[in-house]
Amino acid sequence: MSTRRLQNYLRTHRKRAGLSQKETAFLLGVKSGTKISRYENLARIPDLATVFALEAIYRVPARELFAGMFDDVQRAVRARARLLAKRMSKNSSDSTNKLDSVKAVASGKES
Repeated sequence: MSTRRLQNYLRTHRKRAGLSQKETAFLLGVKSGTKISRYENLARIPDLATVFALEAIYRVPARELFAGMFDDVQRAVRARARLLAKRMSKNSSDSTNKLDSVKAVASGKES
């Protein structure tokens, strides 16, 4: 049985780094720690530049900082890839390479 991960581990990594919300906000270039609190409490989703900045600050890959969110997105993509692979299997004009790529996404195989 797999364990469901939290949507994000921002607070965990901030605490591990010994940073306050205000200090983290400064590193991100924002005015107050309120924004950090909103990210940590899932009241707001950071934009891509902020995600990369958080990765640089905490030195942890984004997919680990946002582990639960990553898992949810990955499950949804794999489900859509399975549907697309079924559709593509019925269409003889699709290339084998393309179908193999979609099947790899559906199965979660690393390339």
